[in-house]
Amino acid sequence: MSTGSSPVPSHYDPETVAAPHPCLSVVIPCYNERATISTVVGQVLASPWTAEVIIVDDGSTDGTRDVLAEMADPRVRVHLQPYNQGKGAALRRGFGEAGADYVIVQDADLEYDPAEYGALVQPLVDDLADVVYGSRFISSRPHRVLYYWHSVGNRFLTTLSNMFTNLNLTDMETCYKAFRREVIQSVVIEEDRFGFEPEVTAKVARADWRVYEMGISYNGRTYAEGKKIGWRDGVRAVYCILKFSRTGERVRTALGDAPPGRPRLEETPSVSGNGVHDGLAARSQN
Repeated sequence: MSTGSSPVPSHYDPETVAAPHPCLSVVIPCYNERATISTVVGQVLASPWTAEVIIVDDGSTDGTRDVLAEMADPRVRVHLQPYNQGKGAALRRGFGEAGADYVIVQDADLEYDPAEYGALVQPLVDDLADVVYGSRFISSRPHRVLYYWHSVGNRFLTTLSNMFTNLNLTDMETCYKAFRREVIQSVVIEEDRFGFEPEVTAKVARADWRVYEMGISYNGRTYAEGKKIGWRDGVRAVYCILKFSRTGERVRTALGDAPPGRPRLEETPSVSGNGVHDGLAARSQN
């Protein structure tokens, strides 16, 4: 699916990926994921598509920061938020630090498989898409069976988002969103929590970027295993769909409430690949 007019070449095969090469900035928002973060980062680094890993720890208090401080791979950069601000705030920081050609969001749990980066990045490498969503609902790959009402809520939010953006997505709330770097860095992220998903979807649609979907596997976790999103985030998602859609933007502009400028990166502590704390200026050295 695409919002642009570029035709899909007759030879295009989603199962045949381009030759792997390091071209991805993998942004990992992280909050209290001590049990899984090492495994996730190991899987991400094992992908031949990974150029750099940008971890933004969002005020963890469970020992996650101790684990991150021990990571020695030079491709890994860790940025520490001074306090818990939310997934959207962490991604805002991470996107600003990205330097590779393409950027992908990776959760710090084990729900999404970095081995699937190749299929997700191919439409970008082939210049068919500017943004690629990994859909959990159009794939024949393994899916853990969990909460029925979560799936109902997800489909409702995706349908509502589609109505206001005129896209035809099947999974707006997916974690796996890959972008051309210049695309995501041109988007002003205003939402600090899980409202990031409908916000970025609305803004991508409003800018008429070319959007593709690829089927992915999904190993969802339970609340006992650390799942954090709740019903309040669903309510906020509805608000964000209305606020950031084309129609909502026209109303805001008419009322004189223009979107704010891109927020300045906070000078919060960073950790380089060798585990040494350094300042924001270290970005230019990595």
